Amino acid sequence: MSPDDTPDTPAGDDTSSAEVTATGATPTVADRREAVREKAAQVRVQQSRARMVRTSVLIAGVVAAVAVVAVVLTWTIGGAVNRPQLSPDTAEQDGFVVSSISNAAAMTSPDDAATPEPTGTGEGDPQPSATPSDSASASAPVEIHVYVDYLSPSAREWQLANAAQLSSWVTEGAATLTYHPVAMLTAKSNGTKYSLRAANAAACVATYAPASFFDFNSDLLTRQPAADSDGFSDKELADIAQANGVDDPKAIRECIESASFSSWVKSATERAVAGETAPALNGTAMITVNGQAYVGEMTDPAEFSQFVLTSASGAAAKAQSATPTPTPSTTP
Repeated sequence: MSPDDTPDTPAGDDTSSAEVTATGATPTVADRREAVREKAAQVRVQQSRARMVRTSVLIAGVVAAVAVVAVVLTWTIGGAVNRPQLSPDTAEQDGFVVSSISNAAAMTSPDDAATPEPTGTGEGDPQPSATPSDSASASAPVEIHVYVDYLSPSAREWQLANAAQLSSWVTEGAATLTYHPVAMLTAKSNGTKYSLRAANAAACVATYAPASFFDFNSDLLTRQPAADSDGFSDKELADIAQANGVDDPKAIRECIESASFSSWVKSATERAVAGETAPALNGTAMITVNGQAYVGEMTDPAEFSQFVLTSASGAAAKAQSATPTPTPSTTP
């Protein structure tokens, strides 16, 4: 057979083989691409779900934290609101009446100088130890009210100068003595709020050991810390109270160290400044006698004694003038 007689392969046969080969490869590549796309889509879905889970967890954590804070604040505020504001049972018009004085003989000035005896009418008076009852024997006892800040120098001076005659007047029943602890100088103790804490301690002693109150009050003033110092700690205040012979040191220590009456002291101070129960308190120490404020020298017991005697005489005269005088009958 000649070369010319060799049968020609149809062009269509070569094309078909190529097409078969191509057709067989094309689905494989497409499947792989589709698989990649599906995988990518799955990864995106998983990532999206993970982000949603993390976001949900974060939100839940924030909500839980807010809820915890809210509960704590509710307990704290609710506890503060529901907790009763303690007031001393023995307080009368925000003051404590001295019912007894157990250590009057020791109430002297720091240098142990003798306290001058009160005089009746001034210099040259022959009576060496006049008392309010000498001028008002038929009247009620003179009412003495003392507003005391335990960081006030003037309160200390007055107490040391007059402790002896105050003891005498109270013992004889010639005068009633009432102390009003206030906290005017709370900011003058390096942030320790000594005035407030000392007044709270005084209220604790007056409540649980009233017989020791006068001695404790005088002791705090005698040992008064300097201004702008820390003052005594609550433990030291409780120790001072115990040293003055309190009957229930455990209860008093707990009262002092837990600041049981601090809120009451603040309110009582505000009322004193507002003048709700007496002349308005405009300083750190104020003494009133029968409602009249003493403006004399704090370190002069004779001057204060004269002021008390004058007030007692005035009260007696007023009582006598208020008593009707019988009119004599004109009938024989």
